[in-house]
Amino acid sequence: MLFVRQATTPGMRAARFPVPGERADPASLAAAAALAGVVAGLPAFAAPSAAAGQTASALGLDASAVPCLAEADAGRWAGLTYEQVARDEPDDLARWLADPHAAPHGGESLAGLADRVASWLGSGPPEEAVVVCDAGAIRAALACALGLDPWAAARFDVAPLSTTELSPARGGWRVAHVNRTVGRPVGRTPPRRPNRKVTA
Repeated sequence: MLFVRQATTPGMRAARFPVPGERADPASLAAAAALAGVVAGLPAFAAPSAAAGQTASALGLDASAVPCLAEADAGRWAGLTYEQVARDEPDDLARWLADPHAAPHGGESLAGLADRVASWLGSGPPEEAVVVCDAGAIRAALACALGLDPWAAARFDVAPLSTTELSPARGGWRVAHVNRTVGRPVGRTPPRRPNRKVTA
């Protein structure tokens, strides 16, 4: 299963908490379109956000929207920069950073995000598929595959339009690669799939 992080958005560039309706940057969508052949022909799924849907379309994918792949609801922090929240709500931000079950913003906890992504992975989606979503859902999938808590998985870099691949293993998933530049030739990985680095 090949995860593709969605194209960049203005909020990503400004280090803001995500807003589901935010659209992707045109230049990043153009870059996605140039990579369409890499993922052609596979079943596709996408987070329900506008940017994920746009990215899937730019990649030439007819993707089914999957609510479980949405980013965690940031509640009243949605659209705010991390810097703003750190200045105005330092105690709540500290609690959120210390406890994956905390949701001081009134939205969803990171543990909640991890649980629903793990639930979707356990529901039997096709093993040979493309999934377009944002970094949080990809890190949640890595947490599921590796048995990590959400904040440990948050240490993985996941760049826009990079790929992360999980392959089925006995009783779960194996991590084939993380944060790979699409189109880079890699060992035994088939050419249709686009090195590992270990952010937001």
